[in-house]
Amino acid sequence: MNPVRTCVGCRQQDNRANLLRVVANSDELVFDPLASMPGRGAWVHQQCLQLAQDRGAFARALREAKTGLSLNKEQAEMMLAKNE
Repeated sequence: MNPVRTCVGCRQQDNRANLLRVVANSDELVFDPLASMPGRGAWVHQQCLQLAQDRGAFARALREAKTGLSLNKEQAEMMLAKNE
């Protein structure tokens, strides 16, 4: 049985296996493919990445005062390619 998590982009619940975990590292969002990095993480569907970023959902979910957290596009593309 897969644990259920909520996507910070669309706010829909889904199995953990269908979501990507994102953590804050300095001023950058990084993917946590093994879901083992320390700290607070946010879960998101790959199709909801831009929606979550536009809404500022990562800053809220990660409890970061900085709203300028940026998504590393190269890392996002690499992670999405691995999940396909």
